[in-house]
This record gives sequence, C-alpha cells and structure tokens, in this order.
Amino acid sequence: MKKTVEIAVIVAGIDEEYQNSILDGIIRCARLSHANISCFCAFGGVISSNKFDIGEYNIYSLINYEKFDGVILLTNTISDPAEKEKILQSVKNSGLPVTVLDCDDYPEFYNVSIDNFKAMKELVDHVITVHDAKLINYISGPLTNPEAADRYRAFLEALSEHGLSTDTDRIYFGEFRPSDGIKAVARFISSGKPRPQAIICANDAMALAAVEELGNFGYRVPDDIIVTGFDNTYNARHHLPALTTVSRPLDEAGYKACSILIDLIGGKEHPRTTTLEASPVFAESCGCTAVNRADITEYLSSIYKLLNSCRTDISVINRMTTELAENDDSESNLRTIARFINEIKCERFCLCLCTNWDKVLMDEQRGNPDAVIQIQGYTSKMKAPIVLEGGVNSPTELFDTADMQPAPLKNGGNVSYFLPLHFREQCLGYYIFTNSLFPTKSLLCHTLLLNISNSVENIRKLLHLSSVINELDRLYVIDPLCDIYNRNGFIRSADALFRKCKANGEKLLVSFIDMDGLKLINDNFGHKEGDFALQRLAAVITDCCREGMICARFGGDEFIIIGSSDSEDDISAVESTFYSRLDGINAVIKKPYTISASIGTIVTEISEGKNLFNLITQADEIMYEKKKRKKTSRYLRHD
Repeated sequence: MKKTVEIAVIVAGIDEEYQNSILDGIIRCARLSHANISCFCAFGGVISSNKFDIGEYNIYSLINYEKFDGVILLTNTISDPAEKEKILQSVKNSGLPVTVLDCDDYPEFYNVSIDNFKAMKELVDHVITVHDAKLINYISGPLTNPEAADRYRAFLEALSEHGLSTDTDRIYFGEFRPSDGIKAVARFISSGKPRPQAIICANDAMALAAVEELGNFGYRVPDDIIVTGFDNTYNARHHLPALTTVSRPLDEAGYKACSILIDLIGGKEHPRTTTLEASPVFAESCGCTAVNRADITEYLSSIYKLLNSCRTDISVINRMTTELAENDDSESNLRTIARFINEIKCERFCLCLCTNWDKVLMDEQRGNPDAVIQIQGYTSKMKAPIVLEGGVNSPTELFDTADMQPAPLKNGGNVSYFLPLHFREQCLGYYIFTNSLFPTKSLLCHTLLLNISNSVENIRKLLHLSSVINELDRLYVIDPLCDIYNRNGFIRSADALFRKCKANGEKLLVSFIDMDGLKLINDNFGHKEGDFALQRLAAVITDCCREGMICARFGGDEFIIIGSSDSEDDISAVESTFYSRLDGINAVIKKPYTISASIGTIVTEISEGKNLFNLITQADEIMYEKKKRKKTSRYLRHD
C-alpha cells in the first residue's frame, strides 16, 4: 500500500487573507494527491506583548520533523527574526525537502516567489506619470521580510528613475498591520512637511487603514491624497473607494509550492526558483475608474454570509465564555469546552495538555522538576482530555509528544491545524482542528482560543489557590521542625477526640513528655544538634502512637500523646514502648549525647466538669515528678 505523504506547513496569522489564499492553494493540491497537511500556526505579533509571543511561538517547537516527508515554509509571515532563524535551522537540520514562499535567501530550499519588485515599480510609475504625483510618502513592511524589502527597493528605484527623492520623514516602517497605516498617517500629518500627494503602502491592510485615518483628518482619497496598496485583497476590492493595488496569484503560489514538494518527495527534479507574475490593479483610490468592479449581488451575498458566520461564532463564544466563568474544576471546564466545540464544523478536535499543566505551586516549591510549568517546549508526554470526533469524546490519557496527534489519522487528504494553548509565556498545551474551515475562515478563531486558554489558566490558578490554602492550613497545625501537630493542630484534633470519648463513655489516655537536657545539647553541640535531637524524639513519639492516637509538639521541648484507652495497663504499654524506642534511636545515631525525656501518663474516665486541659495538667505533674528524680549529668556521654 502506498504511504501517505505527510507535509508540515509553518505559518503565522492564518486568519489573514494572504495566508488564507496561500493555504487554499496548498490544501487544494494536497487533497488531489491524498497527502496529509499538518499546519503549525501562531498568532505572534498580534498583541503587543513579548510574553504572549513566546507562548504563541512555542507551537513551532512541537514539530517532530521525523514524522514528515517535506516542509512548506511561510516564514515571511513570522515577524520575529530570532524565532524565524530558529525555525530555519531546525528545518535545515531535518534534511527534508523544503519549499518556501517568497524568499530566495536560502539556496538549499525551493523558492516559489511572486515578482513583487516589477509590479510595485509599475504601480509607482503609474502614480507619477499618470497622476503627476511628486511628493510621495511610503509605508513599508519590516525590511527583514524579503517581500517588504523588494517592494521598498522598487519604490526607491521608481522615484530615482523619475528624478524624485524622498526623506526619512516621508517613510514609515511598520509590520504590515492595519495599526501601522494609522500610525504612519498620524506621523505624516504632524511632521510639518507639505502634504503628500500620494501614499504608497506595502500592503492592503496598511493602505485601507491609512485611507480611513486620512478621512478622520478631513482628507479625501483620491481627491486630496492618492493611496495605493499591495495584494488585491477582498477588502481592497470592495472598499469605497476601491483600492489601487497589486494582484498576486496567491492560490497558485500555494498550489505550486505543494506540487513541487510532492514531486521532490517522489524523486522528481525541479528548478530551485519558480517565479510567478504579479500585476497592478488601477482603481479608484488613485483616481482611475475600476474597470472590473465586483458584481454587487455577489458582494452582498458574500457580506451576508460573512456577517451570519460572525454572528454564529460570536454566539458560541459568548455562551461558552459565560459558562466557563462558572466552572471551578477541570472536569466541568473540559465538558463545557467539548460541548461548545461540537457547534463548530470540525471532523476532529483535540485539546492536548502538558502533563504538568495543573501541578500546584507547592509541588514546584518542594523541588519537583515535573511541576515546573513549560516555557520552552512541551512535556515528553501529553494528555488529551478532549478528542472529539463525530460528536463523541474519546480522551487519550497519555501519548508521546513526538507523535503530535493523540491518535493517528485513519487516511490521507487531511488538514490539521496545530495552534498553541498558553497563558502569557506559560505553555499549557495545544489545540488540533482537523478538516475544519474554522481556523482560517472564521474571524473569531483566535478569540475562541484565547477564551479557552484563559479558562484553563483560571482552573490552574484555582488549583494553585486551593494548594496554597491547604499549605497554609498545614503550616497552621503542623510543627515545621518535627513534622507533627503543633499546639494549634493538637487542640483542633484532640478536642474532637475528647468529645467522642466522653460521648461514648470511653477512657482517655494522656501522656505528657518533656525532653531532658536540651539546653545542654544546645550549649555543648550547637542548636543544629538540638534541633536534630528534637526531631529524633518526635519520631520516637510518633512511633509510639497506635492507630487513632494523636501526638503533638506542645511547645519548646514538650510533647503530648492522647488517645482512647481500654484500661490503665495502657500506661505501662505506652511508656515501656517509648523508653525502648528511645534506647533504640540512641544506639542508632551514636551521638556524644543521649536523647532522653521524662514521660507522665494517665488513663481516666471523662467525668462531668473535667476538660482536656485538666487531664493534660495531671499528666504534666506526673512527668514533672519523674523528671525531678533524674540527674542532668546523665545526658552527656563520657565514653
């Protein structure tokens, strides 16, 4: 049987039109070849938070290249240079065949590019020659991005050929985001320079935002200022005014990248570079009339579908967020998530969690390395409490992280999106959507993931809070040196035992123990040895307690044992056991001092008017009489 080809796609920002169009072409080709696509996606750079980006980019560390036959890189969508370089090194080390989109920096990869330079130069030429623009500003993408660099170079060359120049105040370097268009316009308008006749933008997202911001300043496009974009996105085509831009065969580029990769995997040869042509689209935003404005009926239909889809997704997210806020344990949280994910069209959905996602703070503080939350990478094993398929949840208790999927896919032609589950930089796990349009076509996929991630973090915090409360309670009742009850713990537990014995007519045994010679040990051998002696004495006292008895460090060098009793014979039984085990511990530790203690014990019925502290006082008095008969000198060894 022919092996299914497995392809990894590495990309960021899959909800944007460029990535959408490229992925559409990749998926179309892969399904024709019955290949499986595993798309590793992040939303890095979307939120102005370095910690958030660390959590997002962690998804790329999940990729086990040994499971794949080839890789398609859209590293031009990843804005972080360090993260991009890390991915490139991992891909190179894998030895797999690689196709890359719009990047000729790596001759070992097979580059499918679109000629950005020629089309941008034609567009700028058009603005200068047809519309007679002389004062031209530019909004650029990051020059570390090859496409941004090509477009910027074309802009400068076009100006130079027409004897024009521009200064730094007329250039704004952004990150290809709409917010860059807004910031650039604000800077241009406040610069004190003469108003630009045209603003050339390196992509449509920045251009459309710039048009809107110019409107806020009272400028009309194109009457006052020409604005152009690049990419010919859906929004650019349907904006008013329609945007002058550059049309690129993105779907074809994605298809070509996948087709070449499948050929390479099959042993066929290909040239290292495949270049596709782009072409300017002259429309209303530069003053030209749109020749091929989209049919209004088709446009209205698509807008209705988009709005209807958004309403549906918003309803799911709002209802899910409300219910998640009410959950206070992991099981109910997971049930809520699974129920609402069933409303999203998806053949399979997996929620995979690091095995240490719910480890509590106390485990971490006690030095358990498995309790430390992940920052880089994932735990070697993962758990998948949600594996939804056909509306049925079949959780996987544990699976190897190297497998990535909690259970193998049964056939080829599948598309799986791997998306990070994290809180700030803390890695909690990841999601897998298989054969679903939701990750790329919904405007609210990232919002849904953020809500789920926050709910998982809320549960983790509740677990931590519960752990801290339990630890505080333990510290309140447990003596930290001897690890037995302190006076608070004794009172809490002994009072209940006292009332039980009184109610049942049972006798009560109370032993009061006072260590002999602790001061001499401290003075002669140091307080560390004194602490050691107290700990060993506490261990002896604990060993003397049968089931149902309570022991405690009552204070300083005083200890107490309490329990129900059948007869006064228990006095000699407890005390003889105590002395015997005390001799035994001294024989084992072989210290230059003897651990010694005096014990006084009573067994009594609990009559009316007696309280627990009356009985403790009686046992204390018996102990004190015994202590007076001892000589302090015996506590030091002279051998």
